[in-house]
Amino acid sequence: MKITRAGQTPSDAGPADWFAGNVRIDPPFAAEPPCRAVGAHVTVEPGARTAWHTQPSTVLIGSPHLRRSSWLSTRLR
Repeated sequence: MKITRAGQTPSDAGPADWFAGNVRIDPPFAAEPPCRAVGAHVTVEPGARTAWHTQPSTVLIGSPHLRRSSWLSTRLR
């Protein structure tokens, strides 16, 4: 796994099919194969919107509070 400092990797624009308005996606780390873990810090600018979409795996939301899916909760017990 390669961990990068904030600002070392350029931000990507949020995909138009998931977001409307200015959205930046910053990757804090990149996993190397065979690992499939990914991370992203998503910044939604004022006036921007996120479209309803699903994720192929578990999503942890770390700001402002950590929330975890029920799928993950049952496996952490």
